[in-house]
Amino acid sequence: MSKPLKQSKRSVRILGIETSCDETGLALLEFISAEDLEPVQGPKAHQDQHSPDQSSVKWRARLLGQALHSQTDMHERYGGVVPELASRDHMVRILPLLEECLDQAGLASQNIDGIAVTQGPGLAGALWVGTSFAYGLGLALNKPVYPVHHLEGHLLSPLLRWADDSSNSREEAQQARFPFVALLVSGGHSQFLEVTGIGRYRLLGETIDDAAGEAFDKSAQLLGLGYPGGPAVAKLAEKGIAGRFRLPRPLLKRQGLDLSFAGLKTAVLTQVQKLGGTEALLAPDAKNIQARADLAAEVQAAIVELLCEKSMVALDLTGHKQLVVSGGVSANIEMRRRLIEAARSRDACVFFPPPALCTDNGVMIAWAAGLRLLTSCSAVGRKAGVSREQAVRPSPSASASLGSSMQVRPRWPLEELG
Repeated sequence: MSKPLKQSKRSVRILGIETSCDETGLALLEFISAEDLEPVQGPKAHQDQHSPDQSSVKWRARLLGQALHSQTDMHERYGGVVPELASRDHMVRILPLLEECLDQAGLASQNIDGIAVTQGPGLAGALWVGTSFAYGLGLALNKPVYPVHHLEGHLLSPLLRWADDSSNSREEAQQARFPFVALLVSGGHSQFLEVTGIGRYRLLGETIDDAAGEAFDKSAQLLGLGYPGGPAVAKLAEKGIAGRFRLPRPLLKRQGLDLSFAGLKTAVLTQVQKLGGTEALLAPDAKNIQARADLAAEVQAAIVELLCEKSMVALDLTGHKQLVVSGGVSANIEMRRRLIEAARSRDACVFFPPPALCTDNGVMIAWAAGLRLLTSCSAVGRKAGVSREQAVRPSPSASASLGSSMQVRPRWPLEELG
């Protein structure tokens, strides 16, 4: 192992662990205050220290190490995630991934200040693998463990700013600031929220049946494509023309921000049956090849139109000028293009996570935990009159214990967070 990195007194290192579904992700982030990176001089410096702007994130992250294993290949033959297989694979992968992560960072496990782990929502068995590992590690190292809501990890990932990224010098107007509207499209979740601060979320609308990701997966299965369905449908759609097969846009014209995708899935099934079924579509003749591509293009167009139109309604209803989009479906290139175009017409901005952080990963879990810890601790420190480095340093007394805090929450509404 290489020589450990020197740590600033004002930085905090948090290990993030994600095992909610079919990715085993670990990442080690070092949090650094933006004040240390961008020192302010003159009269404004005195003002900022006493009247911090709570509308934007004041912390930056440095990625010290990251390790991720996807189970996509294992689940592809079944057309979806098999929970028992997912749990077993997490158990096999998690320790080697931790060692890989620490090796990249050039650090020993004792150099970690805290451990963040996904507590829910997700697959119960998969969540228990990550949670029990995190608490065991916390006990062994005498380090605090921070349970994280999986969707909050996705929600806050577009706010992530790297300490070493030159783009941080962009105008503040180009950075996501509270309040904003959030569109979460991750796994079995599709919902709109109004976000006024970290932990301050108000549900505006959500799917009443299936999620956008599930619609992509089921449509991909009917079209004879692989798993996960989103990337497979998007790739095939590039060769097709939307509009040849007209699919419904459920609830598109209905007032409110609820979504529905069950009817779309049924319509795709009906259309595939009209074309002779999945096996017929896979026949290597030009007619079927084009029909398959055109249907994929229409599936993508229907899902994207629903999400884009409802997103604009959410901006109009709240009066906000910022939309934050996150989750696996947020990686869809066509959706990004349509959202940016629609928001521009309203003089609004759209923010996405980097493509590599759209799917499940340990980075977003460490980032969410760090923001909650450091934001709350800094506020407590200011009230108590202690220095920022004293306030944000996790206390050994908060180390993991096998008490009531060690639990998983397979079903956990995001709006329950405070």
